[in-house]
Amino acid sequence: MSFTQLHLNTHIQNVINQCGFSAPTPIQAQAIPHVIAGHDLLGLAQTGTGKTAAFVLPIVHRLMASTGTSPRALVMAPTRELAEQINAFTRTIIRKTSLKSVTIYGGVGKAGQIAAIRQGADIVVACPGRLLDLLNDRAIDLSGVETLILDEADHMFDQGFLPDIRRILRNLPNKRQNLVFSATMPDAIRQLAADVLVDPVTVQINHTQPVQSIAHRLFAVEREEKTHLLMQLLQGETMATALIFTRTKHKAKNLALQLSRSGFKATSLQGNLSQNKRQQALDGFKSGAFTVLVATDIAARGIDVTGISHVINYDMPDTVETYIHRTGRTGRAACVGEALTFATSEDGRMIRSIEHALAQRLCREPAREPSAQKIIDESTSAHRPLREQTRPMARAANNHKKTTGQPKASRSRQGRRSVDSNIFGLANQSK
Repeated sequence: MSFTQLHLNTHIQNVINQCGFSAPTPIQAQAIPHVIAGHDLLGLAQTGTGKTAAFVLPIVHRLMASTGTSPRALVMAPTRELAEQINAFTRTIIRKTSLKSVTIYGGVGKAGQIAAIRQGADIVVACPGRLLDLLNDRAIDLSGVETLILDEADHMFDQGFLPDIRRILRNLPNKRQNLVFSATMPDAIRQLAADVLVDPVTVQINHTQPVQSIAHRLFAVEREEKTHLLMQLLQGETMATALIFTRTKHKAKNLALQLSRSGFKATSLQGNLSQNKRQQALDGFKSGAFTVLVATDIAARGIDVTGISHVINYDMPDTVETYIHRTGRTGRAACVGEALTFATSEDGRMIRSIEHALAQRLCREPAREPSAQKIIDESTSAHRPLREQTRPMARAANNHKKTTGQPKASRSRQGRRSVDSNIFGLANQSK
């Protein structure tokens, strides 16, 4: 299928052509016709598959075909970074049209956002907290909204946004189109989405399936040895870029500081940072000023960077779906990637659950400490014996260091795409 078969507005098709794309991703090919037709929709697909274009393109198409009272489309996102990413792509699509878009989120002053709304913002991309503040201040009127989009709905619902969302819904007209998109959707969250959607079409593109171009590796380590192991790996592996996940904001901040003081080009992305600091961290990671980014799950929503060579689970995720979503940050855009997971003695059950979802064993790496070997032994006992595939990287790195006097050099950075190409996802082909 080509984009021309979706019968989008001529302007939109021209922008797509200028970006050099002809083939929509599966989520785009299946969702766009339903959205154009005005149906409510639940879209489930992995990260990196082009969900943003799946709703922005048809919504712009619909807005260009009619008139109304602004704002006419409301997109809600869980993080400031994701809101900016969606808005950047939206502005690419609506350039040279009369349509306008604006982002609304906390951490920055309200005045500029209010001024942009008053100038006539057809599309508002907002985080719930600041949007609710502006509603309480009577600085925005949502009575003209024709389409509501909830992006990354799992985190919108399960990270405490649900009360704010329900208050916002009361300010929207009853007759509207509703779109819910997400990379993961546990059954409990799916039920909450059902409260928003009316007779929806469901488009599901293997949203719980792991990316196939990722190698998954497991490191057994005691909790107090994690940072030491991490530094060994960062020094010894050929890592172009590494995205490291921790469970808490405090740990993300401290770990990034430790790595930076040890000579690594590291920074953190977590909720306690101001918007300027968050943007600096993300821009630095995209540009290569930082090669290591330590983040929490919620802060990592909105990171749209191709060429991430390694994802490291410093802390084990709470769910299998979170593991799949984290590790999906590498191996994108037809590149290969590696997912490294640190496991303590408490993580045996989650290891088995992840392996069941992957339908494969995590490649066991040799334990750095004898006491940690028990973790590997216990998590292995639930499986039939398979030939172990390990790579003694630390030994190779140490040999290199002995012969050269320097740590093993990192490979050259992989090329990175623009926001236009990233957002279309994996399956597009350049003309």
